[in-house]
Amino acid sequence: MKTDIHPETHKITARCVCGHAIQTRSTMPELSAEICANCHPFFTGQQKFVDAAGRIEKFERRFKNKK
Repeated sequence: MKTDIHPETHKITARCVCGHAIQTRSTMPELSAEICANCHPFFTGQQKFVDAAGRIEKFERRFKNKK
């Protein structure tokens, strides 16, 4: 393997805007994220559920006569 061709890695603290921090290694000296698993709506259970039944009923009413 060639010497001196690989980038230098640093131990860093990656931070999310919610305040969650994780220790990792990276070639960048600093890492920040807008969203992480601690604040993402899918993982926290605070996801907004759309009215899928209402949308389906609206679609069926719209195309009822075309059957």
